[in-house]
Amino acid sequence: MDGGLRSVSIYSDYSARSAFTSSCEPQPLMYAPSPAMFIDLGVTRPSVSRPSRSAIHILDDDSLLKIFYFCRPGAFEQDQYGLVRWGNWGRERWWYKPVQVCRRWRYLILDSASHLGLCLVCTRGTPVEDMLAHSPPFPLVIDYDYPKQDLAAEEEEGVMFALQHRDRVSRINLRMPVPGLQKVITALDDEFPMLEYLYIAPPTKHNSRLILPATFEAPQLRLFILNHFASPIGSPLLTTAVGLVILALRWIHPSTYPHPNHLLQPLSLLPQLETLDLSIGSPIPNREIERQLSHIPIEAHVTLPNLHWFAFWGISAYFEAFLPHMTIPILKRFRVQFFNQLRFSVPRLLQFMTVTENLRFSSVRFLFYHEAVAVFVGTRVGTEIEDFFLQVWCRHLDWQVSSTAQIFNVLSPLLSAVAELNLDYREHTLSSEGHNQADSTQWRGLLGSFRNVKTLRVHKGLVGELSRCLQLDGESSLDLLPELNELVCSAGSVDDKTFSAFSHEREAAGKPINLIVEVSPVDREVYLFISSTGRYNIDSDPVLPR
Repeated sequence: MDGGLRSVSIYSDYSARSAFTSSCEPQPLMYAPSPAMFIDLGVTRPSVSRPSRSAIHILDDDSLLKIFYFCRPGAFEQDQYGLVRWGNWGRERWWYKPVQVCRRWRYLILDSASHLGLCLVCTRGTPVEDMLAHSPPFPLVIDYDYPKQDLAAEEEEGVMFALQHRDRVSRINLRMPVPGLQKVITALDDEFPMLEYLYIAPPTKHNSRLILPATFEAPQLRLFILNHFASPIGSPLLTTAVGLVILALRWIHPSTYPHPNHLLQPLSLLPQLETLDLSIGSPIPNREIERQLSHIPIEAHVTLPNLHWFAFWGISAYFEAFLPHMTIPILKRFRVQFFNQLRFSVPRLLQFMTVTENLRFSSVRFLFYHEAVAVFVGTRVGTEIEDFFLQVWCRHLDWQVSSTAQIFNVLSPLLSAVAELNLDYREHTLSSEGHNQADSTQWRGLLGSFRNVKTLRVHKGLVGELSRCLQLDGESSLDLLPELNELVCSAGSVDDKTFSAFSHEREAAGKPINLIVEVSPVDREVYLFISSTGRYNIDSDPVLPR
């Protein structure tokens, strides 16, 4: 490298030719290439008198290569709920500017392309044909994440041109309106030998029948997320992708449920699977599922030795049918969502969770809101990350309490260590159609599952419901929540003596409770949910003027 260090102007605009054909003399790097890491390179300007510092050009090639390696961005992100998010693949261009700093850096980076995972990003605004014509034959990332914007003609041509290079495509992310998506997926009609990541999702539910070509194969596939498509279960894509680590089939069609044998057999070919997300079909009566399953016995069984995150969304009868035929020894995160129904019977869910050692709980939080009742169950008090999540999609409070009471009465053997119970509520979102008061018997049925709870936190919107539930009508005050010693509620609940009768009964029974006043007894303000129409938040109730 030349001895004199000179400043360099680095621009954010990308030119397909400039990254590889510019003749750049040795220059100091004036910034760190990764947005997540800053490296003090110790560069000084010759015209300023400062103490001597080491310049980056004294580093050997191995040291520089290690720096470049650790500056690489991650392709995917996992949020606090364990959900995999598609990363910002614009960051995959991190190496475009370092190769312009000097010839040494350019040769070092380009000669280590495989080690550094260099790739070319085909996305909106990129002249794909021109870029591929003037670039090394690096792997291709096809990233069109524009769910509300149709593809322009030249963009569609660019996607189709990139997909013609099947032996170079390593990642595909397609989130676009259905008309454009229908055209693009026709190009997935053969084997893609390098494809590792595939995420295809129209923005919302639709009436079109989207189906992947029957000849589509990707033997190196490691992540596969598909939303609102015809089921690929049994297709060559799944039967050949034996190295899959993440599989998410969400809101797949048709509305009829596949026989569990047809679901379990392909899963048995995926021993490396770590995350499995199945959202199957639409709400149909349990009796219809039971009738379908009565004709053919379930003979398949699958063991997933590496699976630690499992989610299911569908009908409880179907879930109960296939769950006993799965063995998941190291499961850590378990999410179940049921459609609304009047009766829930989940004995096999209890059996499955009993033999899964990691699913032992100490805190439970209920959220009653306008679309559903959600239950967050954790192994540690105060944690924001639930180990078991249950949601039942029904709109009325009495149905919500009844549904969860039925389910948690069955699961009560797993709840003996639960010490804290939170009852949260979103009054401003609940329906005004009635049914928004639950019977005291329903509440007692729910609370009866938590025999060892010591702390009960109650949202102000549920204080009236709970106070009526705790009016004992001749029963012993220790029949319900016998170990309770703290009841946390808002100031008004204490001032107006809402729980005074219950408090006096407990004191007379020799098990007094401590009424604690907090502005926000249930301290979680925002919840993030995912439905078939996308992500949405449930915010805290608005503060009304006095």
